[in-house]
Amino acid sequence: QVQLIDAGGGVVQAGDSLRLSCSTSGGTFGDYAVAWFRQAPGKEREFVAAIRWSGGGTWYADSVKGRFSISKDRARGAVYLNIDNLNSEDTATYYCAAGRPIVSTIRSMRAYYYWGQGTQVTVSS
Repeated sequence: QVQLIDAGGGVVQAGDSLRLSCSTSGGTFGDYAVAWFRQAPGKEREFVAAIRWSGGGTWYADSVKGRFSISKDRARGAVYLNIDNLNSEDTATYYCAAGRPIVSTIRSMRAYYYWGQGTQVTVSS
């Protein structure tokens, strides 16, 4: 059983930057890929970004390219999601997830076995 801990959300102003973090109780994500999804009020959960813990590769939703950046810190056992120039459309609960997707399923929720509890990001204008 893998427990994910996502954190870093809060209430921010439009135009601000924010960094979300995802860590695991075991201190490493092993051979998993780690992804971020988000769910805005009244909307379905959507893929944001993913990264492989071992090896290379990052993936982004088209809607966030250029403003979102996913990275990993193996020494700290954490995956980060940096968000620049926040706007009201970024208001959502952000969830990290871990699994073993293949490239064709890396954007699919069904490919991830473990989920964090979610961290709320609210952007005020």
